[in-house]
Amino acid sequence: MKKLFVSTALLAATVLSALAQNTQTAAQEAAAALAAAEDTPEKVEKPTYWTHTAIVNLNFGQTYLSQWVAGGYNNVSLAGNVDVTASYAKEKIKGTNRAQLDYGFLYSADKPILQKNKDRIYLESTWSYDSFIKNLAYSASFDFKTQFHNNYAYGTPATQTDADGNVIEPSVKDWLEARTLKSGFFAPAYLNIGIGAKWTPAPWFKLDVAPISGGGVFVTIPELRKTYGMDLKDGSTTDYRSFRTEFGAKIKLDMGWVINDVFSYDTQVTMFYNYLTPKVEPRFTWDNKIVWKIAKYFALNLTTNLIYDPRVMVRDKDKDGTVDSKGVQFREYLEFGFTYTIIRKH
Repeated sequence: MKKLFVSTALLAATVLSALAQNTQTAAQEAAAALAAAEDTPEKVEKPTYWTHTAIVNLNFGQTYLSQWVAGGYNNVSLAGNVDVTASYAKEKIKGTNRAQLDYGFLYSADKPILQKNKDRIYLESTWSYDSFIKNLAYSASFDFKTQFHNNYAYGTPATQTDADGNVIEPSVKDWLEARTLKSGFFAPAYLNIGIGAKWTPAPWFKLDVAPISGGGVFVTIPELRKTYGMDLKDGSTTDYRSFRTEFGAKIKLDMGWVINDVFSYDTQVTMFYNYLTPKVEPRFTWDNKIVWKIAKYFALNLTTNLIYDPRVMVRDKDKDGTVDSKGVQFREYLEFGFTYTIIRKH
């Protein structure tokens, strides 16, 4: 009995000793982990200065007529648009870079050729530094406009007959020869760089005034230089320059509203007055864009572009027939199709 008691006591002492050692080890490990945690620096989120937005639109249109008494032609159209913006904001410095690329064409049963109906390259960049006056900043801006390639006015080929007096249907070559070149890549192209002030009293309203603004107009296709008001070369009555220098003042107004999750409206009005030709009227442009999202990936888009350039000749008519004169240029697109938006911040 005495031996049993001694054995039991020894076993209990051994167990208690092991438990004490484990508890001490656990306490030491916990203390070491706590000390390591205190030395580990807390994670700090990286500031976000840039916001990138990309909007892609692809629109398709089609008309089919069968024994339609009122007349018309079967046609299909396809147009695409990419609108990419990179915005920067850090303390007093803010900037926006934007690229708008439009391209589209149509095929109509009355002409056996593809006709371009939409083509534009528009690049703009504005950077500003906040001044001591609220909502007013010093600014520098850049913008550039042209298109991808040639655009034509499509006339009707002259009627031809065979030896028996039967009308011969015009060939594709006849249609191509009947068209008239209206514009092309760098014909024209408008480049402008300005320094001034930017007023932003509200997020939807931006007014940029650049009293020091310079750039030029390019027309690389010789037969279009007169149409776009280029200057004659010295001593010539028929040979026009491919570049015209401009130096003046520019005013640009941007306004935009997001009415709700499905409806938005943006408008931009630009005016440029050339100090080098004080008697010539200013050049105006007015662009509008309305987007109505019908579903997650489909939207109705209405776009308009208006240009008044007193040096550009447009086709007009008077009592004596067709003449070249200055006037307002206007185009409008109403499109429905696929739209996708990407927004990324870093």
